[in-house]
Amino acid sequence: MSITTPLRASLPDPLPLFPLGLVLFPGAGLGLKVFEARYLDLVSRCLREGLPFGVVCLLKGAEAGPNAKSARFERVGTLAHIEEVDAETPGILHVRCRAGARFRLVGDPAQQSDGLWQCRAESITPDIRRVPGAAMANTVAALAEAIRKLADQDQHPFPEPHALDDAGWVANRWCELLPVPLSAKQKLMELDDPVIRLSVVDGFLRDKKVVVG
Repeated sequence: MSITTPLRASLPDPLPLFPLGLVLFPGAGLGLKVFEARYLDLVSRCLREGLPFGVVCLLKGAEAGPNAKSARFERVGTLAHIEEVDAETPGILHVRCRAGARFRLVGDPAQQSDGLWQCRAESITPDIRRVPGAAMANTVAALAEAIRKLADQDQHPFPEPHALDDAGWVANRWCELLPVPLSAKQKLMELDDPVIRLSVVDGFLRDKKVVVG
């Protein structure tokens, strides 16, 4: 089932949270296999009310199971907007989301009786669209080539439309691909300036000889 929902700037208050062992960057695609009652209820509510939920990177614990109640997670996360839901298997939903704006938690997260985390949050201003400078041309070209090679293998990790003329989009997609610790990805995601984010990525790629020239 496909869902057509605008990527709202306003946040639910409180914002329901889905802690995961990843850093979600704006513009990314996210696939989830949902089976716990609290998250099945969350998906139903989001579909019914046309609302996003918040994805935050886990620091400790797990998103499901016995360690979920002791979970600790980052203070800055990214909204997830549901785009598709597959309910072919009873009790299990396969959910496809698109990442929207970043947010910052305000106050302390709390758990509901069903274990769902929620917290007040404030929106973070989206990246200003900036064209990558000439010095970043090789990094942009390398991403375009990586996308082409993945497509040849029938892999399409980045939702369209692709925005190779947007420094923030290019930086975010590279951040998803880079084999760096989650803590480093979190710091990159939190950077306010997309040009600085892309510059840091460019430096890493040149250091690893992925990009030359």
